This record gives sequence, structure tokens and C-alpha cells, in this order.
Amino acid sequence: MTRESMEFDVVIVGGGPAGLSAGIRLAQLSKQQLNICIIDKGAEIGAHILSGAVLEPTALNELIPDWKNKSFPLHTPVTHDSFHYLTEKKSFRLPTPRQMHNKGNYIISLGLFCRWLAKEAEQLGVNIFPGFAATDIIYDGDRVVGIITGDKGVDRLGQPKPNFQPGMELRGKHIIFAEGCRGSLTQTLFKRYDLRQGVDAQTYGIGIKELWEIPEEHRQSGKVTHSIGWPLNHQTYGGSFAYHFGKNLLSIGFVVGLDYQNPYLNPYEEFQRFKTHTSIRPLLEKGNRIAYGARTLVEGGLQSIPKLTFPGGLIIGDGAGFLNVAKIKGIHNAMKSGMVAAESLIENEGVAYQDQLKKSWLWQDLYKVRNIRPAFRFGLLPALAYAAIDTYLFQGRAPWTFHHHKPDHDTLKKAVDSQKIDYPKHDHKITFDLSASLFLANVSYDENQPYHLKLKDRHGIPITVNLDQYASPETRYCPAGVYEILRNEKNEARLQINGGNCIHCKACDIKDPMQNIVWTPSEGGSGPNYGMM
Repeated sequence: MTRESMEFDVVIVGGGPAGLSAGIRLAQLSKQQLNICIIDKGAEIGAHILSGAVLEPTALNELIPDWKNKSFPLHTPVTHDSFHYLTEKKSFRLPTPRQMHNKGNYIISLGLFCRWLAKEAEQLGVNIFPGFAATDIIYDGDRVVGIITGDKGVDRLGQPKPNFQPGMELRGKHIIFAEGCRGSLTQTLFKRYDLRQGVDAQTYGIGIKELWEIPEEHRQSGKVTHSIGWPLNHQTYGGSFAYHFGKNLLSIGFVVGLDYQNPYLNPYEEFQRFKTHTSIRPLLEKGNRIAYGARTLVEGGLQSIPKLTFPGGLIIGDGAGFLNVAKIKGIHNAMKSGMVAAESLIENEGVAYQDQLKKSWLWQDLYKVRNIRPAFRFGLLPALAYAAIDTYLFQGRAPWTFHHHKPDHDTLKKAVDSQKIDYPKHDHKITFDLSASLFLANVSYDENQPYHLKLKDRHGIPITVNLDQYASPETRYCPAGVYEILRNEKNEARLQINGGNCIHCKACDIKDPMQNIVWTPSEGGSGPNYGMM
């Protein structure tokens, strides 16, 4: 197939905070002399972006010092922090951990923030192309020299439709991968260049979020609340967030660590159950839910960061794993990684990128909290006690480092050894079924486009392993109802994939026990279209 080819100095794959910051910094340092391209698979910048989100403005202050004078989008200064331990009936206020103090931070919509960053980048001459999914890497020998965007207008059988557009080759002297958590091309780079040799397995969480409009009497603009405990048991990592911002908006969500053990656990239903707590329900009873979405997040921290350079390119942002789990923040680190990558490309062709990162405040940010997430394998209460000792006694400089020993897909117990979980019925006022939630994610696919969720073994493993041994966990960990077990008149089971529901969270790519499910990008521009998430 003949493809159109375009040449750039730098091609950046991913239009999130890391990729956009890299593009802006490159343009600043080169005085707009570099030809820079950013592509993103979402229909527009921010379409696939989802976060809580509280912004620590450290990197933003460095990148755009006068940002407050530049029509910065909706942002609310944090005025109050609280941290709670929940039981089924009660809420106990705990001291807010030092890392979670938010003085000087802002509650934002990450989607709006990325759209604003994109405008800043375009004003500096950066080319931004949303709606184009990077599906392949171009190599010249052992060097990465470009990427290929996916074909558009192909039917489910792989045949061109009347609106067919072949993908393009985007070639560059340097390729920066800013795909975010569990980027599909980034995963292939890990394998080709053995970038994960000598580092811990990455561990992940699934974050599920709703945006609500709440009445005036419940508005507490600037209030940040986090909780741990119920409805999760003490062996399952996770917790909630509730952020009041704007005039009457509430960003509320729940995170479950994907290293959980019980195959019957359903992160979506845990979130719905959480909202029924006596401390939460009154906030929502007279409110109006206006958006829904979900996304995985990297939780491994410093000990899970891979080698970040390879011939022809760099990895930045959540694709590398820069989330500070103890702070519950990663935007500032994603941005900083993009900025350091840009500076390294200008100064030394990117060769010293990882060394420069290690000298930056980003590395210290992660070093001081490196033991907190892995400590939760001891259980909730021991982990809380350890976190206090590590933070206040050792100041984050304990003379040891805990490690992540297993990837998340290897932590599930067999169904026969696990307890079933009965989740309450939805009331459709506070709690909702998946179909109602999915409607609010603004998911859009062409009904006849190719399947983007691939099975290495389509008929054996989904039934003989996932169903028979693990009670089909994919039907529960997916927060969009993509996976479904159907039976025929002979009671023979088969796995049905409802690809048109997919919201690109990538939990299936992470948690499938046999790693039989492979997430690949759908046609550019398809998937969720988040407005203010």
C-alpha cells in the first residue's frame, strides 16, 4: 500500500500533558525553528483524557510562568483537605498525610487543561493532529524513525469502505512516545529493546469517575476529600476522591488497585456502592450526574520505571510511570518529564534524558514515596502505620526499598477459592447500571469498523481458563460492559466482545490472567469523547 509520508524534526505520539509540554518546551528552546508534530487518537485533544484532578502547578510555573494571565480554563484553588477512614456505617476523620496536603494546588478538568495547552503549543507553531491513532512503528535497522497512523474507513473484514483513507507515515529525527498508561506502542518498545530488564513489574489501578452538578446548599468550592476503607476489604488497595470545583461541580470517583485477588470483585460496582455511604449520599441525592468515564493509572513508582531511551526515541509521562501514588497526582510529573525530554533533545540528542530526570525534582518526588504503595501488600492498617513511619521518621529516605514482585494479571485467586460478592441493586438516582453510565461517556464507533480488542486464543482460554477457573473476571473489571459470556440452547458458553462499548481504559490488557486480551487502538477519532473529565 502506498502511504503519504510527512517529515518532521520531532514526532510526539500522544496529546496529554506530557506530550503537549514536550512540544511547547521544544518550540520555546528552538525559538520555533523545529518542525514538531503531535498526534492523538481522540477525536479532539482531551477526548480520551480523564483524571480526578488536582494540579500541583510546579511544572506549569516553569513551562508557562504567566499562565494565570492567559485565559487559563476552569480552575479552583484548594481551600480545604480532609482524609477519612470509612466503615459501612461511619466515617472517621484521620490526619491528612503530608503528601496529600494541597495548599497551593488547583482542582481542574484535565480535558480542558489539555485543550488549553494545545492552543499554547499551536501558537508556538506546533502541528497538532487529533483523530489519528498511531498503530505501528517504522524502523530503520534498530532505530525508530517514525510511526504509521491507522487506516480509516475499513470494514470489519478489513475491506476498504467508500470513505477509506490509508494511514500516513509520520517520520522524524526523534520520536517521543507520550501514549499514557499502558500505551500500545510503548509496550512493543519495552519488548524490542528489553527496556524493563532489571526493574520491578509495573502495577496499576483502575480509576472510575463521575461528574455531578450539585445544589447550592452542598457546594463547598475548593474542598478536597479522600477516603480509604469501606467498601473494600483491608487486603485490597484503593480509595475514593471527591473534589468540589467551579460553581457547583463535584468530581467524584473511586480507584481500585488492579493487584486485587478476588475475581468476583467489580470495581464499577464498588464505586456505586461507595456512593451509598451515609457521608456521601446526601451530596448526590439532589444532584445531577452529567459525565462518566474510567481509566487505568500507573502505580508502580520509582522501582517500576523502565529504561526511557532507545535508538531514535524517548518515553515520557504515564507511559513511563511517573504517577506519585502517595500524592494521588501525576500531571506535574508527566509535564516535567516532557520538559526534560525536550531539553535533553536540544542539548544532547536525548542521550542523557534519563540522567537529567534523575537530577530533577521529579525523581526526588518519586524517591521519597517509593515504599508507600508496595507497603499495602501487608494490608491496610499495617501500611498506614508504615507510611507514617516512612514519612515522618525517615522523611522518605529509609535505607531500604520495597518491591513489586508480581504483575497484576498474576494476582487473581481461583474462583473456587474466592468469595462471591453480592452487589446491591441500582436505584438510578445515586447508583446506576453500566448502560446508563456508558451513555454519559459519549462513546462513538462506526458499527462496521474492525475489532480493536484482540484475543490471542479466541475459543480456548476465554472458556477453559477465564470462565472455568476464574469465573470470567473480564466481565467485572471492565467498566464499560465490553466482555460478556453468552450461552446457546445447549448451554455452551462463548465470550462476546462488545467493542463498541470500549472507553479505552485498558484494564483488560492489564488484568487478563493469561494475558490473552490485547488492546490495540481503534480507528482514530473513535472511543469516548470526554468533555470536562
